[in-house]
Amino acid sequence: MLKKLLLGAALLVLAVLVYATTQPDTFAVERRLTITAPPERVFAQINDFHAWEAWSPWAKLDPAMKATYGGAPSGVGAVYDWSGNSDVGSGRMTIKSSTPPTEVTIALDFLSPIESHNVTTFMLTPVDGGTDVLWTMKGNADYLTKLMTTVASMDKMVGPDFERGLRQLKAVVERPQ
Repeated sequence: MLKKLLLGAALLVLAVLVYATTQPDTFAVERRLTITAPPERVFAQINDFHAWEAWSPWAKLDPAMKATYGGAPSGVGAVYDWSGNSDVGSGRMTIKSSTPPTEVTIALDFLSPIESHNVTTFMLTPVDGGTDVLWTMKGNADYLTKLMTTVASMDKMVGPDFERGLRQLKAVVERPQ
């Protein structure tokens, strides 16, 4: 009986490992929200990493997180390095392109707990009464990522953080000046 249970468990694990190889080689996560403010005001918050502490969905997960800024003060070449607990890990963001007031593209490099290299883009579109903000992240899915997505998709893992970040960005930008 024990042999049959062990064999069944081994076959199940093998099936999951094989299934992971069939998952897509890339992933994409996106969320959008309309903010009642002009694109220039929203853009200023996104294009300057110093402003992210007020709205980033990860900024408050580790009060002891160490953050450093480098490169340009904002826009292309601005760099944000972080190192924190297991909730935030460590990594680097670098603004690669910045088109005021419509787009910011960021190289997002996670170093730990799992190394990955992704691209994050914010697209700002004027709409009646405000700005439509689209936040996307795209990346390659290595085998470990594929294995993780057999349990939960990247959309389910990262999407709620984007939603929280957009709500917090909205609150910051819409606050009376």
